Amino acid sequence: MFIDNSACNLASLNLMKFRKEDGTFDVISIKKAVRLFIIAQEILVDNGSYPDKLITVNSHLFRPLGLGFANLGSLVMSEALAYDSDQARALASAISAIMTGAAYIASVELASIKGPFDQFDKNRESMLKVISMHRQHACDILESYCPHYLRNAAKDVWDEVFDAGTKIGFRNAQVTVLAPTGTIGFMMDCDTTGIEPDIALVKYKLLAGGGMLKLVNRTVPMALERLGYSVNDIKATCDYIDENETIEGADKLNPEHLAVFDCAFRPRNGKRHIHYMAHIKMMASVQPFISGAISKTINMPKESTKEDIIEAYMAGWKLSLKAVAIYRDGSKRLQPVSTKKHGETKSKAVVEAPLPARPYRRRLPDTRQSITHKFSVVGHEGYLTVGLYEDGQPGELFITMAKEGSTVGGLMDVIGTCTSMALQYGVPLITLVDKFRHARFEPSGMTSNKDIPFAKSLIDYIFCWLGCQFIPGYADKNMPNRAAAAPATENITTAKELVEKTRDLAHKIAEATNISGKKQETAAPISSSGSATGIRPLVGAAPVGVRSIDEQVIAREPETAIRISAEPTQRMGVLLGSTVTDSSGSLQAETAVMEQFNAQFAHFSDDAPACDICGSITVRNGTCFKCYNCGNSMGCS
Repeated sequence: MFIDNSACNLASLNLMKFRKEDGTFDVISIKKAVRLFIIAQEILVDNGSYPDKLITVNSHLFRPLGLGFANLGSLVMSEALAYDSDQARALASAISAIMTGAAYIASVELASIKGPFDQFDKNRESMLKVISMHRQHACDILESYCPHYLRNAAKDVWDEVFDAGTKIGFRNAQVTVLAPTGTIGFMMDCDTTGIEPDIALVKYKLLAGGGMLKLVNRTVPMALERLGYSVNDIKATCDYIDENETIEGADKLNPEHLAVFDCAFRPRNGKRHIHYMAHIKMMASVQPFISGAISKTINMPKESTKEDIIEAYMAGWKLSLKAVAIYRDGSKRLQPVSTKKHGETKSKAVVEAPLPARPYRRRLPDTRQSITHKFSVVGHEGYLTVGLYEDGQPGELFITMAKEGSTVGGLMDVIGTCTSMALQYGVPLITLVDKFRHARFEPSGMTSNKDIPFAKSLIDYIFCWLGCQFIPGYADKNMPNRAAAAPATENITTAKELVEKTRDLAHKIAEATNISGKKQETAAPISSSGSATGIRPLVGAAPVGVRSIDEQVIAREPETAIRISAEPTQRMGVLLGSTVTDSSGSLQAETAVMEQFNAQFAHFSDDAPACDICGSITVRNGTCFKCYNCGNSMGCS
């Protein structure tokens, strides 16, 4: 933790590498290692790559470094000390003081050659004040809990730092932090990371590439040996841990020594774990000797309450910690290191639940039969090619439009690919047909297929054709049945009935003519032009005796006569008895209406659209169009 927009070049030391065989700590070796690391990190300040210009500037102006250590938990256990003990905290304080002091000495040495960091003169008093506070805390390390050689080494190194720094200055504004070392800790073969205790004596780590790694603490034999256990007892205890994943209940272990082997998390088959306040106290014992902050997780049990978390944060603030991070066990669905194998759960039902089935793709043979169908929808031509399985069922669909590179062609390619994948993964064809049939968008209209005369869209046509081609019974339900007879109604007359009615009507006309001749003996003879006294002229009249039925006059009274129209539509109406009227005026009006109706269908407008209900060609009706087949209006009421 330093000024805003600054970087920190991290490095860490494995403390177990400085433990001698007799259990003492090698002070001389760690000083040499610190000096070498500081020089290397100082070189990286100028050769490093930074994400932001401001970070680059501040890194060059203050040159902060971040040397730290890892495996403190293993070192404490190897010394047969409980992590939650004053002796362990004093040991961590002394080692931190020696490391940071040796780092500042190396920084002074670099400053004597390269000069202090650029902002040292502006911050000289503040910098020396911080160094003085570090020195004072080194003198306050409890002598009763810390080995004398470590406490004396810490005091000596900070005396040297203060004297040299006051005369020469420092090359780096900061030199140490404590990083989590979650990744490099495993690379350095550490049992514990950073300042952390061990998570558990037996733990499982999820690997990024898949799989799981079982990690067994290797420090237990050292601790048991330092506690005075025999070789056989040590072996028996280690075997018990490997089998039960906890040391609790081991026959050869003295219950008074259990605290030495306490870990951050409660083991799967045990009850003991380190209290969360022990983590905070360990951080507080080390913080006075670290330039920056401590990145450490305060591990709390799963049953921790909101009040426990508040207490932890307040304790960290009261003990002058620069940073506090809390993790409650089990709060995440997955955690990289845990005391249980991945996937284990207390619920037996969940363990026995079957895994979800993996979708199976049924691929077509390399050489297969296929069907190709050419279609056209409102002038948009294309080809459908359906690849078949051995049983004749469709397994793939290729849609090729006549216009290469068009937007419609690209969309059809995507539809074909999606349909092929769906069929090969087992989606029933009827499901696809039901889903995509009747999709309405342009282009839509008449097709070249007499079985599918009208399509609401290209998709509607394609899936309708697939259903008719491959789904049994689908064509019978969806194609037009032209062979079926039209339903009989009152207004429909068959040809046989028409002939019979025509004969009967001709007979009646003949009788009416004879009666009319007797009543009109004094009437003038009809001329060839079709005119006579009291009788209206006939259309296309023929000589009497050879007149056609169309030209006969039914004279019911001498003063009235009804003319039978020569128009085909009206002539048919007369024969069927549906258009005979009592006056020639109403008959002529009806004839005019029929002529106007027929004129509408004599020539369709070029812009007449197909009916969106039945597909028939519509006729202009004002500014809109109307379908005379089903009565649908295309916009006007």
